[in-house]
Amino acid sequence: MYSEKVMDHFTNPRNVGEIEDANGIGQVGNAKCGDIMKIYLKIENDIIEDVKFKTFGCGSAIASSSIATEMIKGKSIQEAVEITNKAVVEALGGLPAPKVHCSVLAEQAVKAALLDYAKKNNIEIKGLEDFDPDEDPHDHHEEEEI
Repeated sequence: MYSEKVMDHFTNPRNVGEIEDANGIGQVGNAKCGDIMKIYLKIENDIIEDVKFKTFGCGSAIASSSIATEMIKGKSIQEAVEITNKAVVEALGGLPAPKVHCSVLAEQAVKAALLDYAKKNNIEIKGLEDFDPDEDPHDHHEEEEI
């Protein structure tokens, strides 16, 4: 049911914790599924120098958070904002349909942290104009395995 990659990121999550002097923090969550993700970013010169996460949720949520942090670490702000839930699912080798919302949460957590950074620094980030961190991820996932 779960790929080897999902199991690896669940049992050995990368980048767990928080960054004390983070300059971008995003938290998303949903009462329907009980998953809550918090992403901490340390951005210097437009590059994500460090990223950590704390996730309360199922194995798929933890694995999605873990791989998303790996995908954006060392990337530019613009590269990070373009990470999609589909890319997260593909990087994990797939997720069962009922768990696809976890990848959406990971995408939203990254974008929420980037939005926080943008607000704190009074800048605009292309791709975040219509982003709403309070949007329900259950409204967007397809009812099929990706």
